[in-house]
Amino acid sequence: MDGISFFIYSFMSLFVVVSPISAVVTFISLTSKMTFEEKNEIANKSIVLAFLIALFFAFAGNIILELFSINVDSLRVAGGILLFSIAFDMMNAKISSERITEEEIKQSEEREDIWVFPIALPLLSGPGTISAVIVLMGSAGGVDQKLIIVLAIVLTFAICLVIFRFSRRIHKIIGYNGMLVFTRLMGLFLAALAVDLVSTGALNIVRNI
Repeated sequence: MDGISFFIYSFMSLFVVVSPISAVVTFISLTSKMTFEEKNEIANKSIVLAFLIALFFAFAGNIILELFSINVDSLRVAGGILLFSIAFDMMNAKISSERITEEEIKQSEEREDIWVFPIALPLLSGPGTISAVIVLMGSAGGVDQKLIIVLAIVLTFAICLVIFRFSRRIHKIIGYNGMLVFTRLMGLFLAALAVDLVSTGALNIVRNI
């Protein structure tokens, strides 16, 4: 796989997993009573934190796996199953309980640090994103591909920042139903990615037995 193809694969994988348009619905509900300035400040801080979390696991993920003696292919299978669970909820236009529950959203409405929890973690950089980042880094063939993955992470969260800052305008343009359609579409792609991760991981595990 050449550099451009690998970048497209890495970016699309991360973008589908993070699914910023799907997260916008929750973001709008949590920031509906805020001014534009307050909402944008929450967007800036949450995206930066989510990006730093993803970047941390991109570089420390393999070290953590070695510490717990976990194989990357085992994480592929586990991450694929987790992502399929999220994808199933997305295809049914539901907020995935693997990301955040309705109860957690209600409890967060009265908190001042919603940019930390639940927006940055686990909405944007939850278990699915962390698993995807570690698996991508584990499959990188060299330093050049690892840099490509970092670039894909940067681009993914840069787009997230734009979407969050213009969340209210996006909501007005495409509407709630439009967001649900996009969520279902992203859920379908995420399900396909999950199946690919599980099948690749399982096949590699069998080969190494």
